[in-house]
Order: sequence, then structure tokens, then C-alpha cells
Amino acid sequence: MAKTALVTGATSGFGREFCRLFAHDGHHLVMVSRDRNALEKVQNEIFKNFSVKVHSVAVDLGHPDAAKEVFSAVQAKGLEVDFLVNNAGISEHGLFHENEWEKDLHMMQLNMVSLVHLTKLFLPPMLKKKEGKILNLASIASLMPNPEMAIYAATKAFVLSFTESMANELKDTGVTITALLPGGSDTELFDRAPLGDTRLYKNTSLDDASEVVKDGYEAMMSGTRRKVSGTQNKIQAAMSKVIPDQLLAAGIRYFMEEKSKK
Repeated sequence: MAKTALVTGATSGFGREFCRLFAHDGHHLVMVSRDRNALEKVQNEIFKNFSVKVHSVAVDLGHPDAAKEVFSAVQAKGLEVDFLVNNAGISEHGLFHENEWEKDLHMMQLNMVSLVHLTKLFLPPMLKKKEGKILNLASIASLMPNPEMAIYAATKAFVLSFTESMANELKDTGVTITALLPGGSDTELFDRAPLGDTRLYKNTSLDDASEVVKDGYEAMMSGTRRKVSGTQNKIQAAMSKVIPDQLLAAGIRYFMEEKSKK
């Protein structure tokens, strides 16, 4: 039986891949993005390739009232959301004291506050039905200090902690919540941060976005609490448990710097 999935950040990277997977399995979509033109493009692609209904909501989740706008739009369409994918997020590369406060605030609003607000709004109907699944995008960065991406890593640590706490609260309710922890992946995030000149980008291979999303999708459907995607990232996750944070921070700082630096 077809269900409905709401995916934020739906027009690029992981979000677009999630939409394709849900549509492939016959589920209807509510795609959320701030870019109307990109929404229309992806919506047309889904229509062309899959026999599902696609709704779109153009809103910037970096604004305080955005989650309410999404929820109101879904209610106005008479839809019930069975799967919530809190994928939308941004990053910023650079030293904390040099980065603009407005960008930091926007990142925290988008990566944390809107994610929690959407969960707050869409969770009660799921609990009433005793059925539903939520996936939140954390990051391998949530497990360790991340110099030159300090705010980003902190937001993802928040997402991971929130998700794992919620997993306990939702036990035996019929609703599950999953945290997906990808590492460096071939998405637009590197261009937007930007991270293209860092040693991380130059010296390491990026994970394929479709493979990361497949891992997350399967984990969500099975109700897995936490999923680290990729062998290399699983190794990093294991190392984060035994290597002192000070050494981790030094190593990550090296990879976050531009390759031209000595």
C-alpha cells in the first residue's frame, strides 16, 4: 500500500536520492526545498519515471516559522506523512571567529531547530496511528571535534543525541527514528561550504551519494537507531571511541586546512 514520505532538502544530494528511492517503492512524496525551480525540475523527473503523486512545498527551513509553514501546507493538502526525512542542512568551512554570525545562526536554525520542530509537528499523528518512521541526517562529524567546521559538527552532534534520546522515548510505540551518519560524500555540500580546496577533498575519496542514501533508507525501514555509512567511516567511528579528542581535533584540523598550507 502506497504511503507518503516528506523529504526536506529534496532537490539535490541526499534529498534527491531519497525521493527517488521512495518513488521507486511506490510511495507518494512531499518535497521540501527553498528553490521553486529546482522543485519543479525534480518533480517532473519523478512524474516521468514513477507512478506516484508528488507535492512540493517551497520554503527556506533556515527561517524560524518554516516548519509551521510546511506542516500547514501538508494539512491543507489533506495528507498524512508516514515517513519524515529531515535531510536539509548546510555547512560552513573556516575558523569560528572569522565566519559570519548570520551564517552560523542560519546553519543552527536549519540543521537543528527546524529539524526538531518538524519532528515535533509530524510525530503526534504518527503516534496516534501507532505507525511511522523518521530519519535524521547526522554525520560522522557528530562523533568527534571538527576544527574549521565547529558549528556544523556541533549541530550534527545535537542531531545524533536528539535522535538517540528519541529512539528510547519511542520504544514500543510503533514509530521508529534513525540517525544516518555519512562521511565526506559527493554532494553539493562541498561546493557550498566550500571544501574543494581542503586536504579532505584532495586526499580522500568521497562516498557515492546514492550508496549512502541506500544505507540510510534500509536502516530507516528496518527501524535501526543509528547507521554509519561506508567502511572508512565505520573505521573512523571506531577510532573516535579510543583516540583522545585532542589528537582527533589535531588530525581533523590538518585535513580541514587548504592543501596549499604548510
